[in-house]
Amino acid sequence: MAFLPFFISKQSKLKVIIVGGGYAGIAALTTLLRYAPDTEVILIDPGSYHLKITHLHETFRYPLTDLLVPFSELESRYGCRHISAKVMLDQALLQQYQITKQIRVGEEVLDFDYLLVATGCENRSERHHQDGVLSLSDFTASSGSELLTSLLDHQSNAGQYINVIGGGATGIQFLFEIKQFLARIRSKASLRLIHSGSRVLQQFPVAWSRYVETRMQEMDIMFCPDTYYCGQQTDTIRLKTKHTSEHFELPSSLSILFLGKKQENLFTANAFGQIVIDDGILGNIFVAGDCSQYQSLGSNSQTAQSAVRKGKLSARNILRHSGLFGLLEPYLHQELGYVVSLGSADAVGWLGSEMNIMTGVPAVAIKELVEAQFDLLLSGMDTYLV
Repeated sequence: MAFLPFFISKQSKLKVIIVGGGYAGIAALTTLLRYAPDTEVILIDPGSYHLKITHLHETFRYPLTDLLVPFSELESRYGCRHISAKVMLDQALLQQYQITKQIRVGEEVLDFDYLLVATGCENRSERHHQDGVLSLSDFTASSGSELLTSLLDHQSNAGQYINVIGGGATGIQFLFEIKQFLARIRSKASLRLIHSGSRVLQQFPVAWSRYVETRMQEMDIMFCPDTYYCGQQTDTIRLKTKHTSEHFELPSSLSILFLGKKQENLFTANAFGQIVIDDGILGNIFVAGDCSQYQSLGSNSQTAQSAVRKGKLSARNILRHSGLFGLLEPYLHQELGYVVSLGSADAVGWLGSEMNIMTGVPAVAIKELVEAQFDLLLSGMDTYLV
């Protein structure tokens, strides 16, 4: 259970600015307005909608619009305000904001009592701008089915190769959705996974890798382990072996990059979510989500689960800090489970312990249950117990 969920306010109305409309920012917004409905919340995000990015691989089955929650809808539902703008933040600016309690957005100067930074973390492949190459950001603009159909409509399926680069959780989820999509449209294109590691899903137990690689073999997905991606050309992909540094090329029509997140522009926080700079605590500025590194026993994994928990905790601690007692709750959340989707009817994951491995329909059910929790939170119903 969350500790001390209620607070006794010292002032009639708080002004809170949240920078970032991802999982952490939305979790913080809904939590703030659940416990203190009269809070004046401004959400700053350059987009016009919240994207349920953990579902993005499913756009080979469903429209992209199913994953979009317009910020205008949240404005109407919660009485908050959305400003469409990109805010650049660094340590010097945050120290200044802590003193002035103001942030400039365009021509507007906004006053705040508390600022929450939830800007997320950029993917390594977001700025490729190269023909024959896609990355995760491309799927945020068009559905997977539209992107691949457009490609396949203009090229012969026979002898065509599609490469997925990266055998982490995101790459694996897209890999299996692409394979099933190709089967549904009766495409003869071949699918290949390029991965720099010796096995897929290296951050998880070996049993996960064995299960996934067995399913890949059954579905005729080619696997090139210990191989670095060097670039996509018109009809070939350039690769390099990890151990011998030998360069070679393979036929290729498309490469889709899932190279993970950049470990930069992270803000350090204490156990309560307040930003720490040069051993000094910015008491009125909190951070949550993938851009945060908490000095606590809680999980700092860059997952939606941790982002939501950090967002909710930061919101509660903002209210506590503003109250009469100012007693804050430490971040202690540990991952309760994790599931990687392998298409519409299969998955691999764990629940309670990484050694408690689940596959198939039970794993799919757990994933759907966890994701349904966030949908309920968006609608105003908080079912999170920890």
